[in-house]
Amino acid sequence: AMLRLRLLTWDVKDTLLRLRQPVGQSYAAEARAHGLQVQPEALGRSFREVYGAQSRRFPNYGHGQGLSSRQWWLDVVKQSFRLSGVQDEAALTKLSEKLYRDYCSSHNWEMLPGAAETLSRCRQLGFRMGIVSNFDSRLEVILSQCDLRHHFEFVLTSEAAGFAKPDGRIFEQALRLGGVRPEQAAHIGDDYSRDYRAARAAGMHSFLLRAAGQGEGPEVPPEHVLPTLSHLLARIEK
Repeated sequence: AMLRLRLLTWDVKDTLLRLRQPVGQSYAAEARAHGLQVQPEALGRSFREVYGAQSRRFPNYGHGQGLSSRQWWLDVVKQSFRLSGVQDEAALTKLSEKLYRDYCSSHNWEMLPGAAETLSRCRQLGFRMGIVSNFDSRLEVILSQCDLRHHFEFVLTSEAAGFAKPDGRIFEQALRLGGVRPEQAAHIGDDYSRDYRAARAAGMHSFLLRAAGQGEGPEVPPEHVLPTLSHLLARIEK
C-alpha cells in the first residue's frame, strides 16, 4: 500500500480479546460458589444498567473525581448483585473482590480469531505496535496472562491517559509514545465512533473490525473494513 505506516495502535476488548462468557453467567457462577442463587439473565441486565449509570456519573473510572478504578469496579459489582436481590453485604464484599481479581486472568478472556497470527506478522514486518484502550490498570496483567503483552511497545489505557476514546488526546499521547506523525499510524478497533472515527479525526488511518452480518452501521469505505483480523495484512502490506 502507499500508506507508509510505521505504527499500529490496537483496541483490546472485542478487537483482540473477548469475554469467554457473558458477564451475567460469570457473576452467577461466582455467586453459586458462595452459596447464592442468582439468575444469570437478571444479573446481566442489572450489570448493564449499573455499568451504564456508573459510566455516566463517574466517566473513565472516576478519574478526576477521586475514585480509584478498583473502587469504581467494586461498586459496579456490588450494585449489580444488589439490584438482582442479593442483600448480604459481607458476601457482596467477598464477591466483588474475587470478581475484580478474576477478570485479570485468562480464564475469563479468549483471543479473537486471527489475533495471534496477525500481531506476530505485523511485528515481523517491522511495524511498531501499541494499545489504545478504554480500560483500567488491569489491562497490562490481562495482556500478559493471555500471552499478548510482548507484541506491544506500550499499553495506553484511558485510566493512565486521563482521557477516554473518542477524545483525541488519548490518540495524541499514543502518537507521542510511538514517536510518529498521525499519517504514519493506523488504529484498529471494533467501535465506529470510539475507534474508527476518533482515530481518523486525530489524523490517523483506521481500520474497523466489523464481522459480516453485524448489523448495518454507518458507511465506511470497504477498504477500511476488516471482516476478520486476518484481513488486515492485505490492507497494509508495504
